[in-house]
Amino acid sequence: MKLYNTMTQQVEQFVPLEPGKVKIYTCGPTVYNYAHIGNLRTYVSEDILVRSLRFLGYEVIRAMNVTDVGHLESDADEGEDKMLKGARRERKTVWQIADYYTDVFFQDMEKLHLQKPDIVMRATDQIDEYIEFIQVLQDKGYAYQAGGNIYYDVSKFPDYTKLSRMPLENLQHGSRGEVSLDENKRNPYDFALWFTKSKFDDQEMKWDSPFGRGYPGWHLECSVISLKALGEQLDIHCGGVDHISTHHTNEIAQTESYTGRKWVNYWWHAEFLITDEGRMSKSKGGFLSLSRLQELGYDPMDYKYFLLGSHYRKQLMFSDEGMDSARTAYQKLKERTLALEEAIETEAYLDQFKAALADDLNTANALTLLYAVLKDDSLKSGEKRYIIQQMDTVLGLDLFREKEHDLDVETIERLIAERNAAKSEKNWARADEIRQQLIDMGISIMDGKDGTTWKVN
Repeated sequence: MKLYNTMTQQVEQFVPLEPGKVKIYTCGPTVYNYAHIGNLRTYVSEDILVRSLRFLGYEVIRAMNVTDVGHLESDADEGEDKMLKGARRERKTVWQIADYYTDVFFQDMEKLHLQKPDIVMRATDQIDEYIEFIQVLQDKGYAYQAGGNIYYDVSKFPDYTKLSRMPLENLQHGSRGEVSLDENKRNPYDFALWFTKSKFDDQEMKWDSPFGRGYPGWHLECSVISLKALGEQLDIHCGGVDHISTHHTNEIAQTESYTGRKWVNYWWHAEFLITDEGRMSKSKGGFLSLSRLQELGYDPMDYKYFLLGSHYRKQLMFSDEGMDSARTAYQKLKERTLALEEAIETEAYLDQFKAALADDLNTANALTLLYAVLKDDSLKSGEKRYIIQQMDTVLGLDLFREKEHDLDVETIERLIAERNAAKSEKNWARADEIRQQLIDMGISIMDGKDGTTWKVN
């Protein structure tokens, strides 16, 4: 296996810490809203990475966090708390918001046939571990208290910019280039480990600590959860490219200060999904969720097929035309695979398939090989089925499951009526929940001037 390592900025031969075994940490969702399809691109690519390693014979353990506290709008510790923002938007408690969008995120993973990580930990379940971690950093001189908050002092970590390879004075703090205006910090690039003084008077998520009643900073949770789940050293740490300059940079500084040793051997990052207006982002509004794609008539597998045609390290332009082409190609591919006869075991093409995966996850070449199998007249129909079944254990395109529709028209129409009533009462959260329930049933709904209509996806 060869992988691109962001730390060295080159494709390297992958050598695990322990022969045959791989420990992977992947940054999880902040559960204040639906994941947009750009977010989901990273999770699809991470799933391919894990499946590929397993297909190549490695024993893999993957851990992931769920951020349900402490993530501010800006990576520079500025802006509103995202969880509080979601609660205000939907007139719920932050705990209700966290539970709802955590469930929705994992439903999205299921729709895309992504394997759930072996270990999933919610940020709010690790408060004691955060406190102990901060106390160690204080004892070692890496953290200081100012204005009631606890900050990490980046000047104490000489290699702070080793992942981004940017001089500190030129470092764009966060994906949007913000520099902190927090006057409590000794240095604008210092970052918060614990907040006790907050501009959010109605912040619901607070805990007692030796530093005062408050809540942890966002960067802290990934370090602590990774250490707790996987130990002091990782083979691979994954995330989106927007995490390189700040979030992952801060993780490295605090974790290696805590342990006194190198933390991660391979840093792996997936590129953005972009539109004509630039990178897809929740902050811009109007983002596309997987449920919205389904409402527009696309199957989640259409989107996954669209993603697999491009390399995870290349920006991918999203367009209606691209999705239409992917939908047509996927539907034709599934028709052809379902028509194949009962599987007959063979090793043909599988070495080439493994080589494509081992080449820094070249999914486009892997798909090309799949089509080559279908076109190969020297293979029996059952042999083609077997080979593609093996390929689909990695690609996860659900090529051999017949689509089933067990329509309950009475229930569908009742739910639509309930949704319309909720909209009339301006209970938008309930209306969204019902819409999601219908989508999960394989039903798309369309609101028009003549009322709401529905169709089977």
